[in-house]
Amino acid sequence: MNTADHDIKQWEAFREGDKEAFACLFREYYQTLFRFGNKFTRDTDLLEDCIQELFIELWQSRSKIPVRSVKAYLLKSVKYKLLKAFRKNGRSVPFNEDATGMGLGGFEWSHETFLIAKLESEAKRQQVLSALTRLSNRQKEIIYLKYYQNLSYEEVSEIMNINYQAARNLLYQAIKSLKNILLNSMEVFIAFI
Repeated sequence: MNTADHDIKQWEAFREGDKEAFACLFREYYQTLFRFGNKFTRDTDLLEDCIQELFIELWQSRSKIPVRSVKAYLLKSVKYKLLKAFRKNGRSVPFNEDATGMGLGGFEWSHETFLIAKLESEAKRQQVLSALTRLSNRQKEIIYLKYYQNLSYEEVSEIMNINYQAARNLLYQAIKSLKNILLNSMEVFIAFI
């Protein structure tokens, strides 16, 4: 049984009132939700409160919530909890800064991300980080969800509140933009030599 099927079985058990299934969902997804939420804010107290509030609301309304993808549903829910908390406090979504100090507009690209981990040299890492800063927030978000979280287009479209084809188009444009930025910076580097 794959993870998605296992999660759906646990979700259904939780909807039936199984407290252990609910606890398992919390344990299995807490770190994933925390890492995703940390892309929006470093306010860990706020983030933890949002995650806890999400699970409290899930338990209280368990009979009403059928889902196709548990992971996508939880990621989308924590994102909206955070955005709601920011609006309630009169704050805008903060811009995190990564380890290099370059702000990436709402998303923090750490050295753990899929692109950076695959690159061998610090110069290439810096080049990719710099290229990522030039993408729009939506492009950064879809790259993170699709490649770092390994979500399907259906799950990504649900989280980002766009249709399936729009998700495919956005990812295509994000990758195309990233390639163009990297190619242009490589051409500048070669011309400089």
